[in-house]
Amino acid sequence: MEVVSVTTQSIDGQYDRAKEVREFEETKAGVKGLVDSGVVKIPRFFIHPPETLPKPPCSNGGIDKLQIPTINLQGIGSDGCSSERRKQIVDDIREACERWGFFQLVNHGVPVGVMEGMLEGTRRFHEQPREAKAELYSNDGRREVRFYSTNGPRRESNPATWRDALACTFQDDALNPQAIPLVCRKQMEEYIKFMIKLREMISELLSEALGLSSDYLSCIECMKSEFLTCLYYPACPEPDLTLGTFKHSDPTFLTILVQDNIGGLQVLHQNHWLDVPPIPGALAVNIGDLMQLITNDKFKSAEHRVLARSIGPRLSAACFFYPSTKHSIKPYGPIKELLSENNPAIYREVMHLEYIGHYQSKPRDDTSALTHFKL
Repeated sequence: MEVVSVTTQSIDGQYDRAKEVREFEETKAGVKGLVDSGVVKIPRFFIHPPETLPKPPCSNGGIDKLQIPTINLQGIGSDGCSSERRKQIVDDIREACERWGFFQLVNHGVPVGVMEGMLEGTRRFHEQPREAKAELYSNDGRREVRFYSTNGPRRESNPATWRDALACTFQDDALNPQAIPLVCRKQMEEYIKFMIKLREMISELLSEALGLSSDYLSCIECMKSEFLTCLYYPACPEPDLTLGTFKHSDPTFLTILVQDNIGGLQVLHQNHWLDVPPIPGALAVNIGDLMQLITNDKFKSAEHRVLARSIGPRLSAACFFYPSTKHSIKPYGPIKELLSENNPAIYREVMHLEYIGHYQSKPRDDTSALTHFKL
């Protein structure tokens, strides 16, 4: 086994964060490379400020009774689905999007075998030898396919997170199959086909939940491309000092996630972090910032995070939905049909690429990136 060495360097006795990060990046082995080398202390740039880390659970009346919504889509895609049944599903989705911005889906039409195959493909990619992944290692977000660990601005205020990622961009639902790593190509292509089908169904239900025609969101092409990220969270030797993924909301319209049974995903609700329990066969769905923007705050973007764990690896695959190519430079603003004298526009129009640029450059703090675009 190749040993990956990352040492803490200093200048005049001071910690040299930039050098430590550079040494880590130059290994192109990711967080898994650190674990494989036998580290018992995590590098300092992975350590998060105490105030951002999970606090010991305490009793809080009623909070333990809060349950993340689970929506059953049984029958929704069949001709025999009654109008009453469809209305109930639409009402459930409306309530979940308004109150939580997050819900789990069951009986959604994606075969369990396809979901398990996507997670197994994720495992196979990340558990390859370093040499098999190194060519894809990059922090250039413009690449269609890339493997990375640290991502975004490398400021002191942005500690790294304890996970590796393989990201593939399906612009307008397509990606050259040869660009996808062979070790997970079949599983990823199959999974994306079902994500596209599910997207169309959810687009209809979300449109109806907003009181619009069922094809409204599809017509404005806000969810016609996918960004599929296969995430690998190795067991961490010091899980109390870092996070698997820091607190954030997603800068897209919608996210659909398949996760294994390890757990660790949490969503922020009523200022409390709640576990998202793994449900066999379920998919987790959350509203993104741009959906909150175009619905004028009717649907809420959900803040969430992933804990670092001493057990692992944790596996998940997140499918982020964003505009088609021709609509990526089209400005999106609050949907006019939702506005009135009593409900004026909260946000200005913004192009998807403009929003992404601001989101990525913004320091990690408690302010939403949406605040910058308020009128």
